[in-house]
Amino acid sequence: MPDEAPFVAVLVDFARELRSAGLAVGSGDVLTYSAAMAPLDPTDLLDLYWAGRTTMVTRRDHIPVYDRVFKRFFLGEGDELPDPLKLTIRATAQTESVLQVPETEPSQDGRDEQEIRLGLMASDADALKNKSFAACTPEELAALRRIMARIRLTPPRRRTRRTIGARTGRTPDMRRTVRETMRTHGEPAELFWRRRRLRPRPLILILDVSGSMADYSRSLLQFAYSANRAATRVEVFCFGTRLTRITRELEHRRPDEALERAAKAVFDWEGGTRIGDSLHAFVRDWGRRGLCRGGIVVICSDGLDRGDPGVLATAMQRLSRLSHRVVWMNPHKGNNVNFQPSTLGMMVAAPHIDLMLSGHDLRSLAELATLLPELS
Repeated sequence: MPDEAPFVAVLVDFARELRSAGLAVGSGDVLTYSAAMAPLDPTDLLDLYWAGRTTMVTRRDHIPVYDRVFKRFFLGEGDELPDPLKLTIRATAQTESVLQVPETEPSQDGRDEQEIRLGLMASDADALKNKSFAACTPEELAALRRIMARIRLTPPRRRTRRTIGARTGRTPDMRRTVRETMRTHGEPAELFWRRRRLRPRPLILILDVSGSMADYSRSLLQFAYSANRAATRVEVFCFGTRLTRITRELEHRRPDEALERAAKAVFDWEGGTRIGDSLHAFVRDWGRRGLCRGGIVVICSDGLDRGDPGVLATAMQRLSRLSHRVVWMNPHKGNNVNFQPSTLGMMVAAPHIDLMLSGHDLRSLAELATLLPELS
């Protein structure tokens, strides 16, 4: 990309420093390094470190040299860092992540061992994971979104009617068994089996971006972006007073630009709330077409509905029939295990909900990512 050309020059300078330190880094290695960084975040030390180490380090004894040059070049140890791009990387590292390279110590068997740990400090990360989005500062929300970008969702799978060959199973593969028997002139051959093919279930995220969800909507949108990038067959919708599909807007490679495009596509951001009308529009325009057939529908809302409760009840009933599971994430639930719906919208929707989560902090979003494969 044209706007990424200045950062390519930084990678070339880093490769030149490695070459000056004695590492055999050629032009092909620099091109591979640049290609590896293309889908990654150039301001993230984790991506910078591991992409460079896997592409430009070929011997184990070169790792200490690579670590020393990396710390000096990107973290400014003994360098004033006049380049603004390197200053951006250093500021990002200080506010969101930490590079920690312990010194090499001789082990008991006489060999040198070096352990490299990259990522967020445990104390800060644990505190942020259990902190509500509404109580976080802008700096903490930025750190949470960077952690959230690394969450990998594994949608549940379903068994299809088609079968594939397998080592074991309950259904014999008669065609393959007979074919192998004919090759041995009728002698009994090995018995082959078939099993039903597994396909991932569709995952549909419906996010409430009304005014009452202002403290949580952007974090939930970041989670939806990570889900859309990590898994296939993911659809994302937003609603306030009406429903808006933002799946295409979230397909952009850069998270900030994808979220900005999604925010521009939603005209009623931080406005009123009509959950029943929005879910009715989803069932009418998308659900009946088979979008959520056999899928997992995740609704993120506080349940404060200004519309007709009868419309919400009918929409939830139809949605539960069309989909495989309906998961509702209510930030007001928090860590309360004995949470009881208090709003009219939640009381109307409760009979049709299969799983209730909070979604108010990073821990609850990670809980959703853990529970998804079990909703098969």
